[in-house]
Amino acid sequence: MKTLLIANRGEIAVRIARTARARGIRTVGLVGPGDEHSRHGRVLDEVHAVDSYLNADRIIEIALAAGADAVHPGYGFLSERDTFADACEAAGLKFVGPPGSAMRKLGGKIAAKQLATASDVPILNGYFHPEASDDDLRAAVATVGFPLLLKASAGGGGRGMRVARSIEEFESELPIARDEARRSFGDGAMMLERYVADPRHIETQFLADEHGNVVVLFERECSIQRRHQKLIEEAPAARAGFDWPAMREATQRLARAAGYVGAGTAEFLVDPQTGEFFFLEVNARLQVEHPVTESITGLDLVAWQLKIAAGEPIHLPTELEQGDQTAIHGHAIEARIIAEDPDRNFQPSIGLIKAWREPRHPGVRIDAGFEEGDTASPNYDSMIAKVITHGETRLAAIERLDAALADFHVLGISTNIGFIRDLLADSEFRDGNLDTGFLSRFSSRRPERTLPSIVQGLLGQRLPSAIHSANTGGSSGSGKPASTGRSGPWDAQDRWRNVEV
Repeated sequence: MKTLLIANRGEIAVRIARTARARGIRTVGLVGPGDEHSRHGRVLDEVHAVDSYLNADRIIEIALAAGADAVHPGYGFLSERDTFADACEAAGLKFVGPPGSAMRKLGGKIAAKQLATASDVPILNGYFHPEASDDDLRAAVATVGFPLLLKASAGGGGRGMRVARSIEEFESELPIARDEARRSFGDGAMMLERYVADPRHIETQFLADEHGNVVVLFERECSIQRRHQKLIEEAPAARAGFDWPAMREATQRLARAAGYVGAGTAEFLVDPQTGEFFFLEVNARLQVEHPVTESITGLDLVAWQLKIAAGEPIHLPTELEQGDQTAIHGHAIEARIIAEDPDRNFQPSIGLIKAWREPRHPGVRIDAGFEEGDTASPNYDSMIAKVITHGETRLAAIERLDAALADFHVLGISTNIGFIRDLLADSEFRDGNLDTGFLSRFSSRRPERTLPSIVQGLLGQRLPSAIHSANTGGSSGSGKPASTGRSGPWDAQDRWRNVEV
């Protein structure tokens, strides 16, 4: 592979380009409306304007004209469109992801549920039919029972998802969920599923090659969510309490049954009382939270995507391939930095970023799609960066994340950094008592932040010291050398461990 077109934007485009460059691969990128002066446009070798990141025909046309060998879709946009994967292959471009046939079996939630049932993977009771009409769904309500979850078959991120606890709520929520699904994914297909209040959300990262090898690279805890959007992710899970070998084997059965090739994630709900797990869906792409898996395994998942796309078989240390948890190095945690104001009901924040100072701490990785002088736009996802930390223990990783966030300063727009720091200090979070209802409980007891305290923090010593440190390339303030900025895990002495690329 000599030239790779990255069909995405923001931090994931920057992330993919970093690995491609390390492997000597030339990168071609896209800039959509409002992204003309974006960070990802500045770091790629060649950039072309598009009217939309969803314009598949134009993207393929650009790839061919630029002499690309392959297309990496990142996540979101066209990443899980089976027709786009097929079109790339038909044009002679390697699609860095699963084949369209696997997406059709796993990419849609309904098809994935049907495959899971056939593969002896436990699922929640529900109604899963791709052509279901509103009347079909109404008739199925009696079988599923209340409370139930209305769920879009396509896509993810909580869009097209509504809880109904009565027939009246079902009737009011169904048109809203269908409309949101159509607008977000171009597909209004809906399904019903038994609703489990406050479960844990556990997912497994897997790699599969065209030679039949499927390796499951442990699990991630993704229970900290707001409106079904993940906010904090960890690897491994914050606590045990489920059958890891059985979950690993279920993931392998699904991937093999689908003929999957590439990187993917299987998502499960775990009953916090019984430890039972139930398959939710497969995200047939790279996940936002993939860095925490990279941190505990020492692997570069984007590099493995490229290797698998080139036809290479998976060869990893035996302990990793066998899912031996002694192969895990420490603990990793990731926080999504969102352009929003938590003190104003998480209202989106847009506009010019007047200052951007990233932390320079050992064991800290920043994946960012923005920097000073960029503009947070209402046209795209509101995530502007991810902060990932690694430590020998979960508590060490949490402490390192809090210290990093204390030295991450963004002016001009509001962010959720203060909210996340409050969350990290919460005793229930530190004890690992996590489930999808955690955030609502935390919000009810979160300390109130007032404008004077915020202003004091900005006008005090923290911001100037951060700017001074960034401008001088000084130490992290801990008596240890500043981070090199490279991504990946660190050992107990804060030295860089080699990451396989």
